Amino acid sequence: MTQLDRIERLLHVLLANQGVIIQGEGIIMAELDDLTAQVAKNTDLEESAAVLINGIAAKLAAAIAAGNPAALTALQASLVKSADDLSAAVVANTPASP
Repeated sequence: MTQLDRIERLLHVLLANQGVIIQGEGIIMAELDDLTAQVAKNTDLEESAAVLINGIAAKLAAAIAAGNPAALTALQASLVKSADDLSAAVVANTPASP
């Protein structure tokens, strides 16, 4: 086998390895895209929960300040519904364990 043959064989091996690396990079990028999308969903959910909690606190403070028991009862019902909605959203957006 000549030196040129050895170089040619080595070049083929290097090109094959480059193909494997490029395939792996494609898989990693797809997984990164999936992870980025999941982080965005989680961030949106967390921000929505914070808005919800702050809104409930403000409504509660207003109902207490007004001395309005009917408003407190309505707020309690709203809180239960919101908690149920939040729980359902968390379940719906939590990936199943492999």
